[in-house]
Amino acid sequence: MANLGSDGKPLLCNGFINLFKPPGITSMDALRHIKRITGQRKKVGHCGTMDPLARGVLPVAFGQATRLMENVVGGRKIYRVEITLGVETTTYDAEGEVVNTEDASNITRNMIDYSIRPWIGEVQQTPPMYSAIKVDGKRLYKLARAGVEVERKSRPVAIHDIQVIEFDSPKLVLVVECGKGTYIRSLAYDLGKSLGCGGHVADLVRLLCGGFHSEESVTLEQLEEAVDSPEGWQQYLFPVDRVLSKLKSISLTKAAEIHLMHGQSFAQDLPNLEEGDSEATDLEERRAYNSEGIFLAMVRFDKPTHTWHPVKVFQPSTPSPSAPVSI
Repeated sequence: MANLGSDGKPLLCNGFINLFKPPGITSMDALRHIKRITGQRKKVGHCGTMDPLARGVLPVAFGQATRLMENVVGGRKIYRVEITLGVETTTYDAEGEVVNTEDASNITRNMIDYSIRPWIGEVQQTPPMYSAIKVDGKRLYKLARAGVEVERKSRPVAIHDIQVIEFDSPKLVLVVECGKGTYIRSLAYDLGKSLGCGGHVADLVRLLCGGFHSEESVTLEQLEEAVDSPEGWQQYLFPVDRVLSKLKSISLTKAAEIHLMHGQSFAQDLPNLEEGDSEATDLEERRAYNSEGIFLAMVRFDKPTHTWHPVKVFQPSTPSPSAPVSI
């Protein structure tokens, strides 16, 4: 059941929902569904736009978690993409109009491998016309729908790895691990061009986004069903510090906690280090917790002064399962 305040309105929640967005709706459509289901209207946002055709992981931040959205958006992503070779479309995916067809029956696996290699690493990629990027204050997709095509500047993106999962021409299935801002539709288009036959995205699934995996995601239907359960939809809510799991942690003394909650720096060594931990390095960031295991802040170490400085301070809530273990 929904948790209500004394005014009868849903209590504001903090954390992340790892939503598995269905195909056929935009990210904003999905967010509107989330707001309706949860009753949360303020400080709710999705972490990274997905194409309507795409399905998969779309993390949604609530309350204080919205302050860490960039940590999710800037994290690594993994996609499973099915490309149809031999057919180019206006949108670079199956939703667009066909603009060119070529025979792809002569494409071999060796040709695929050769064409993929240049796209692994720090590469320059040109966004598709059907994208949300603004040029002179106007969204590209709006210009494209009006029949206007403008020159787009290429931009650097990081593609960490591309694996061929299946190839049976014209069907090509890849798993792509990449960074922020990568357009898989543009990758499909560019690979098709390099093979001399063209290509477009026939199916796209996001398997990972900023540390959230598809295996631990939840559907809109599951959220809807959970609303009237004893645990409520909040049973699917990940804590705010979930997205900072790669950072080491520090447990604060009471004096340090008081300084931190006033936005002040503090001096504290790292006693009773956990196994595998080490002394903090200059400018190292860590998750900070109080003695009760409640997540308080991100802090940064200044080695010359041997002090910790607050980066982002959060309002205390409940103890976190990611708090450091006392030894």
